[in-house]
Amino acid sequence: MKKNIIIAIDGPCGVGKGTIAKELEKRLNLLNIDTGAMYRCVALYALENGIKKEEQEKLEEVARNIDIKLLKDKVYLNNEDVTEKIRSNEVSDIVSPISNYIGVRGSYAKNNDIVMEGRDITTVVFPNATYKFYLDATLEERANRRYKQNKLNNISCTYEEVLENIEKRDYNDLHKKVGALKRSEDQVYIDTTNKTIEEVVDIILNVVRGEK
Repeated sequence: MKKNIIIAIDGPCGVGKGTIAKELEKRLNLLNIDTGAMYRCVALYALENGIKKEEQEKLEEVARNIDIKLLKDKVYLNNEDVTEKIRSNEVSDIVSPISNYIGVRGSYAKNNDIVMEGRDITTVVFPNATYKFYLDATLEERANRRYKQNKLNNISCTYEEVLENIEKRDYNDLHKKVGALKRSEDQVYIDTTNKTIEEVVDIILNVVRGEK
């Protein structure tokens, strides 16, 4: 039986993980899994079935047994299109604590070749991933990228505000009790500070294809 390929990418905010994952999805014909959408499906199921956000065991059982399909811009939960439902305020109110449960975070990717990015994908969600990468960049470069991105999206902020927010995010990500951002020996480390998206993608493709 063919073993599924799983490319897992971790790293702090502002290193381009999402953009890289989308490029790998296109280049390698992978399923790019949106972890946020999956956690929201668990939250939606909980809301509709009277399961409280504190009931960890029940929520982890839900995550193991519900059927989630991510097809381009659509999200299906047990064959129902829930693309709009999972973005409701009620779901948003409870998804954060639910996503912290280990059994919820590590229960996905059935019968697909996938790429997934986040902060604990290589360490918690898919510790046995086929390929593991850790993307990094200097704090200043990450703040600069996010600042430029905000300007393009007409989000009003100063560079200093973005820098401060990223510093706080880094601290929180590194000190979470569950799913903290970590470096490990089996990750391929890539410093993206002075690299283009294309250069980073090429490095990853060379590893996946066994090139040097």
